[in-house]
Parts: sequence; structure tokens; C-alpha cells
Amino acid sequence: MLISVSELKLNIGKYLDLAEIQDIYITKYGQPVAKIISTKVDKVAEMKSVFGAIPPDADLDEAKCGRLLCE
Repeated sequence: MLISVSELKLNIGKYLDLAEIQDIYITKYGQPVAKIISTKVDKVAEMKSVFGAIPPDADLDEAKCGRLLCE
């Protein structure tokens, strides 16, 4: 959602409530200058970003040795 700085000033409470469910972009002279986001973590989206980052055939012991220079 895009709103102007003056709109934000007039209705700050409304937009803080809306920020819990969607990002609010603040504009100044028609250009985005800030973004209000929720502090609540979307756990589903966070987990989706992690899945696929680790190959299914990854070996934990091999990864540890790679970092610790095991013999």
C-alpha cells in the first residue's frame, strides 16, 4: 500500500494496525521514502525460504569437518 507522509500523519493508528497484515510504503512528493512492516515473523514464509537451501543428500558430519578441517 502506498500512502503519503501527510496521510500517515493524519491516520498513524490506522496504518500501524494495517502494517500488521501488509507492508505500508510512505511517499514524499510521489516517491517512496520509507516502509512500515510488521515485527511479527511469518514463520511459514521463513521456513519456505530455508527449504531447498540444504541439499537432500547433505551429510552433517561431512559439513562439520569441512568447516573444522577434520582429518
